[in-house]
Amino acid sequence: MDWEGSRESTNVEDLRGQPMAGGGGGVPFGAGGGLGIGTVVIVLVISYFTGINPSVLLGGAQMVQGARGGYSAPAPSQARATAQGGAKDRTTKLVRSVLGETEDVWSQILPQQTGVKYVPATLVLFSGATSSGCGTAQSAMGPFYCPEDKKVYLDTSFFHDMETKYGGGGDFPDAYVVAHEIGHHVQDLLGILGKANDQEQQVSKTQANAISVRIELMADCLAGVFAAHARNWHVNQSDIQQAIATAQAIGDDRLQTAARGYAVPDSFTHGSSAQRVQWLTTGLKSGDVKSCDTFAQ
Repeated sequence: MDWEGSRESTNVEDLRGQPMAGGGGGVPFGAGGGLGIGTVVIVLVISYFTGINPSVLLGGAQMVQGARGGYSAPAPSQARATAQGGAKDRTTKLVRSVLGETEDVWSQILPQQTGVKYVPATLVLFSGATSSGCGTAQSAMGPFYCPEDKKVYLDTSFFHDMETKYGGGGDFPDAYVVAHEIGHHVQDLLGILGKANDQEQQVSKTQANAISVRIELMADCLAGVFAAHARNWHVNQSDIQQAIATAQAIGDDRLQTAARGYAVPDSFTHGSSAQRVQWLTTGLKSGDVKSCDTFAQ
C-alpha cells in the first residue's frame, strides 16, 4: 500500500506519554456488551477493534473494578514498548494519513449514497490508559469508538500485537483497523448505533450479542466500502489478502477456540472468521453503504 505523501488529518490528539486524567468507569462499545456506561474495566484481554467480552475469551477470568478517579494500567512489555518507540514516527504518519483518507472518502460518498453529511471523528492516540467519554480507555481493550464523545481511541502497540499474536499486521491491515472504527462513527452518524444500543437494553444477553455481531460486521463492511473508494493510495491484491487474513485471524470462533479449545456461537460479539471476511469483501466489491445492511440478512 503506497500511502506515504498522502494528506494527514489534523483531527488527532496524541496523548502518549501523558498521565491519565480522571474519568468515568464506563465500558467502551463492544467491551462487555453494549454502549452503556458501566464500571468494569477489562484487564487481561487483547480484544479486537472495539474489544471482546472477557467472559467469552477467558471464561470470565481475571477482571478488575475500575475506579472513577482513573485507572493505572499495567505498563507495556519491553518488546511492545520498544516496537512502539521505534516505529512511532512512521506509525503516527500512517494513522494520520489513514484518518485523512477516511475523511476525504466519507465526506464525498456518505452524502452521495445516504444524504447524510459526514462530520469527521477525532482519533486519540494513547499509551496504556486514558479517560474517554465512555469511561476508562485501556490498551488491553483494543481500539474502540466512543459515541459519547465521537472519538476513536487507539494504543498503537496494538499494531505490534496484531503481528505477534494474530499473525496479521502490515500497512493495509493497520489501515483496516482504523477504517473499522471509523465505520462505527459512520453508523453513529446514520443513527444505527443508537438504535442498536436501545435494542440491546431490551433483550436477552444472547440476543444482545447477536445485535453486537451485526454492528461489528457492518463496520467491517463499511471499512471495505472506504477502501474501495480510497483513490489516493495504491492498494494491491497482496494488501487485500493481508486484510482478509487479519479478518480471519480475529473471528470470534478462532479466538475462542484458541483461548479454551472450543467456540460458543451464542456468545459471539464480533462474528466468525468466515462472517468477517464475507462482510469486508462485500464492502470492497460493492463500494456501496447499502450493501452493508447486516440487519437485513
